[in-house]
Amino acid sequence: MTDNASFVARRNAAIPRGLATAAPIFLDKAENGELWDIEGHRYVDFASGIAVTNTGHRHPRVMAAAAAQAEKFAHVCFQVTGYPGYVELAERLNALAPIRNAKSIFFTTGAEATENAVKIARAHTKRPGVVTFTGAFHGRTMLTVTMTGKAAPYRTPGMPPAPYVYHVPFPIAHHGVSEEDALRALMHVFKADCPPRDVAAIVIEPVQGEGGFYQTPKPFMKKLREICDQHGICLVADEVQTGFARTGKVFAIEHYDIEPDLIPVAKALGGGFPISGVIGKAEIMDAAEPGGLGGTYAGNPISCAAALAVLDVIAEEKLCERANEIGAHMVKRINRFKTSNSLRPIGDVRGLGAMVAFELVKERGGNEPDADATKAVTAAAFDAGLILLSCGYYANTIRILAPITMPMEVVDEGLDKLEVALKA
Repeated sequence: MTDNASFVARRNAAIPRGLATAAPIFLDKAENGELWDIEGHRYVDFASGIAVTNTGHRHPRVMAAAAAQAEKFAHVCFQVTGYPGYVELAERLNALAPIRNAKSIFFTTGAEATENAVKIARAHTKRPGVVTFTGAFHGRTMLTVTMTGKAAPYRTPGMPPAPYVYHVPFPIAHHGVSEEDALRALMHVFKADCPPRDVAAIVIEPVQGEGGFYQTPKPFMKKLREICDQHGICLVADEVQTGFARTGKVFAIEHYDIEPDLIPVAKALGGGFPISGVIGKAEIMDAAEPGGLGGTYAGNPISCAAALAVLDVIAEEKLCERANEIGAHMVKRINRFKTSNSLRPIGDVRGLGAMVAFELVKERGGNEPDADATKAVTAAAFDAGLILLSCGYYANTIRILAPITMPMEVVDEGLDKLEVALKA
């Protein structure tokens, strides 16, 4: 049997329930911003595999680069023998990143990137402490799930938190947390739990991903840079979800006019092929001893080839400008939805480039989260042929992560389907 229902049954019998899948379909093919399931149904993709296919599904340049590398070799392990693509990709990222005298290392998953950023910061500072923020998402490994600022569903019952990780409220003014509140809480951590002399890193997403697409305020980010400089702490800008043209810049931290110490990257870097990495100041990156960093599949040669093609596509197709264009179009349309009395009440609408989100609330003009409505809207969107994801610390945010290469007529088709899903 090749229908969705049969595969759902087989999936449930073969795969643990801890691995959740948002849509009850199984795909046959994907092209740019469109998906087709095994029953032939077509969907507009506003998820991009969770911010992975910024360059669209199966971009010809990316697929050709991967195929050419696969004709040579698929794996040798960079810790055994080197290969040009790894070095070339590191050189490209070092030149692109807003860090002077940068070095890069590659891994496979986003969690590996954020965990190794902490490992590098600890090696450099000789300190154990890590500060992150409520609503943050940094991964599902033992360390990164503790760094993640939302317990359920990521921390399973009986899982002890990793030591020396401390959370500070993320500043969201319309949910009652000011920048001053967040800074005051950070000072409480320094006084009560972990003095600055014991803090290796402050890790923050320029735009929170799973937390709800809340943007770090610029003055707050600058203040964190000052605090880190004052106390010798590494400022880590987690760009796993925000990187590679998604926010209208190659790196979202470029919006802040500061220089971070370390930048974990992943997702969109490979254009659909698994690769992650850490870019950082050379003197910090060199702190770990030889053999202290790496991984068997880290910086896979096919993924490196794909990533080099992704960087070419971003530059040649001007995807940063394109992200700003489609993002502004989406925000304008969603703000029109917000004024309609025939659609569910919408609260805050926000977007940085093509990283767009809005909140569903209990009543018009308010900010009380409506998580139930959010679930209903994503389900209705699926029924209308739109792949749409929710997120958020309050579980009431609809996020839009369309491929940046998606034609505008398909963007509008997706927004039409979203409007249908929002009908009360």
